[in-house]
Amino acid sequence: MADISKYAYRVEPQEVDFTLRATLAALGAAVLNTAGIDAHGKGFGVDALNAGNRSWVLSRMALEIDERPRQYTDYTVGTWISDYGRVLSTRNFVLVDASGHEFGRAVTQWAMIDLATRSAVDLSWVGREHDGAVVPVPPPTDRPRKIRSVTPTQRAEHRVVYSDIDFNRHVNTMRYIEMMLDMLPVELLTCEAPVRLDIHFLKECRFGQTLAIGCEQHERSALFEVSGDGETVAVRACIEWKENGQKG
Repeated sequence: MADISKYAYRVEPQEVDFTLRATLAALGAAVLNTAGIDAHGKGFGVDALNAGNRSWVLSRMALEIDERPRQYTDYTVGTWISDYGRVLSTRNFVLVDASGHEFGRAVTQWAMIDLATRSAVDLSWVGREHDGAVVPVPPPTDRPRKIRSVTPTQRAEHRVVYSDIDFNRHVNTMRYIEMMLDMLPVELLTCEAPVRLDIHFLKECRFGQTLAIGCEQHERSALFEVSGDGETVAVRACIEWKENGQKG
């Protein structure tokens, strides 16, 4: 039976803001980096899939951070796959500091695409061939929530450039999150309160497109939607800061 895999990280200077605490995007990047490392080590990483002209793409993610760790904090990211469906697999994460204190968690859902057609492929074979990779431990928090509608109160535009693109040749998840965060008041972004991010990908955005980012801001939360070149919505997200002492 597979176990939860753990990977070591440290909050580096380039990952903090002026409060000297890790940014939400940096912690999210560590989570997604861990997914890639673990899949590679178990034989179903992007390199192995690319040989068959396939790749993993993130469909949905929920990320909860109770407190942002300070610069040079050592921590581990534990990860495990709890299930494979026909279309999506669920990979989970917990973030724990050197004292054993859990300060964050995430649940992600992944699809596999054919790189030629950019369409989803059946995941059943992965579950059969790598059934030992599934750990019978439930997700550490609620699965990603769907955001069904957004009524923007402010808008921004962004042209997709080289530095926005990941190995799948579409916009990197953390770049979307950074674009969204940049629309919010700095006082909200730097407050020391638990935060939850839900993001849902509906279609790809590619190099050269002009993205329209809409933000519906509330007192301690914001809803976002992103579309490319005036097309239908490609990404929706919600970020919510809880009251101190409140989690999830």
